[in-house]
Amino acid sequence: MTLWYVTRGSGVVALLLLTAAVVLGVVTALRWRGERWPRFAVTDAHRNLTLLSIVFVAIHVVTTVADGYAPVSLLDAVVPFASAYRPLWLGLGTVAFDLLLALVVTSLFRGLVPARAWRALHWTAYAAWPVALVHSLGTGSDAKTAWLQALGIGCLAAVALAVLARIALGGGARPVRLAGAAAAVLVPVGILAWYHAGPLHRGWAKRSGTPTTILARKSTAVRASLTSARVEPRSFRSALRGSITSSQDASGYATVAISMRLTGGPHGAAKILIRGVPSDGGVTMTASGVTFVPQTTGTLYSGTIESLAGTNVGAVVRDGNGDRLQLNFALSIDTAGGTVTGTVETA
Repeated sequence: MTLWYVTRGSGVVALLLLTAAVVLGVVTALRWRGERWPRFAVTDAHRNLTLLSIVFVAIHVVTTVADGYAPVSLLDAVVPFASAYRPLWLGLGTVAFDLLLALVVTSLFRGLVPARAWRALHWTAYAAWPVALVHSLGTGSDAKTAWLQALGIGCLAAVALAVLARIALGGGARPVRLAGAAAAVLVPVGILAWYHAGPLHRGWAKRSGTPTTILARKSTAVRASLTSARVEPRSFRSALRGSITSSQDASGYATVAISMRLTGGPHGAAKILIRGVPSDGGVTMTASGVTFVPQTTGTLYSGTIESLAGTNVGAVVRDGNGDRLQLNFALSIDTAGGTVTGTVETA
């Protein structure tokens, strides 16, 4: 579990750092500088951010392989589209990693690489950013979360605005500038349209190429979670509040109905029915019924009163599987107002 959190966190940090590096790279191309922020400082920040993003990408790769949840090997980290786990979307992450590695290696041996080739590779490395973004949305476990959506939109907006600023303030041939402006708008729109039609839709895990063994594992985990969330109440004490009504039929028998809501423990509802012959101040019980529905599970328990001493009621109820609960009600009845308060607990 720790490795899984490190994998997620390092991937997000790497994306943020790479976005910042791209934005600063565009600013550097504008030859921007300020009184307190000279051009060499912008260049150094761009280089350091790029190196730091590569460090976090490496952490992301190593922890993904070490976690073992998904069948991802070290070979899959450097050979694109060879993985059995979401091959296309994981492969895009591999492409971004390879581009960054190529940038590092050629920078270390820059003296041996022709200037034009190094510059071309350097600009190609900018492609690592949109590829990494699509990778994070296509294969990340947080793709549907609001915070990752906001982060992705923020990254898209930051880079698009930087490119548009570069086009507006920089030089270059008009056709090239128009093509750049179109790309700065169309690429984010295309990514958002794909994201809305793909990862946001139900069933993306299967469509993206997740192995059936992992899908089955997730399904089992969800069922186990639901089962654990529906554990039937066994021991609790809850406050309750409700109302009391009484009626009498033509044969002279009276029925007292007490309807209550539990305000603690498993929450839920309970009802007590007492039928019998009216007597001074009450009813001599001849029949009874008790129901209890805990809010945590929605299971219906039903049974009868086992003991009745004034306003203290003991009942035994069972669910459809025969599971038994002993409920003890301690009630305070306001006959004038028709209200009931008190507590209920299991024996």
